[in-house]
Amino acid sequence: MSQIAHPFVKWAGGKTQLLPEIRKHYPQQIKKYCEPFVGGGAVLFDVHQKCHPEEVLINDVNTELINTYSQIKNNCNLLIERLSEIQNKYKSQTLEENKIFFYEKRNRYNELKINENYTENLEKAALFIFLNKTCFNGLYRVNKKGEFNVPFNNAKNPLICDEENLKACSELLQNVQMKAGDYSDCKNFIDSETFVYLDPPYRPLTQTSAFTSYSENQFSDKEQIELGKFITEISNKEAKVLASNSDPKNTNKEDDFFDNLYSNFEIERISASRMINSNAKKRGAISELLISNIASVF
Repeated sequence: MSQIAHPFVKWAGGKTQLLPEIRKHYPQQIKKYCEPFVGGGAVLFDVHQKCHPEEVLINDVNTELINTYSQIKNNCNLLIERLSEIQNKYKSQTLEENKIFFYEKRNRYNELKINENYTENLEKAALFIFLNKTCFNGLYRVNKKGEFNVPFNNAKNPLICDEENLKACSELLQNVQMKAGDYSDCKNFIDSETFVYLDPPYRPLTQTSAFTSYSENQFSDKEQIELGKFITEISNKEAKVLASNSDPKNTNKEDDFFDNLYSNFEIERISASRMINSNAKKRGAISELLISNIASVF
């Protein structure tokens, strides 16, 4: 593959910037790879292109995200056609016309999503990518009804159809199995030959930072504790495990929530840039956690 595949959407908490630190925890050989919270897929694409696993399983609770992965895998050329049409129309219009166009497409996407119209999965995937490229900060956020509600970002010339990257992603995804559901659905795939990377919804550092919901499902401390049990369970199966999460000590030095939850694991604190915040002044370096049963190779 000449073109290097990289994430086809911008995703809150995406790991592209942290790949140099995450790579230090890759096992020397990866026969099987599993990512139960795939999100934008930065680690997926990196592992696949550097380590060439024979079997790969990705999962996400966001069914529309997994549908988009599936359409890129199975209907890439048709998806490119749809996105090219949207891009050409967008480029031919004024910014005010594009604002109207954005909200029309957002309404159409929500109509298809809420009605669970599976016959239009290709259109939904095209709209998913278009909205990601033209909404505020590339966020994916839904309300309690499950409707995507992020506003227009006034982009003048966004790259809506990245044809070369979509084709590279499609080629890479051909041997990737996909699930849309709870992370625990990956359990049967995971064995002693599997490297598992988990990037769950982060525990919010403050109440106000918990504004973003990527699906209709919330992820509270109760869910973090359940995830901790799952990580212990797959670690006991001798899977090689690496997980990311927020560091509560950024805001409260006495908060040992994750230190206690993962007391049997290696916990490394790394510096990360928080890129998505409505206040640009609050986008800066903070500490994040890498939780692992794998010794760093560096």
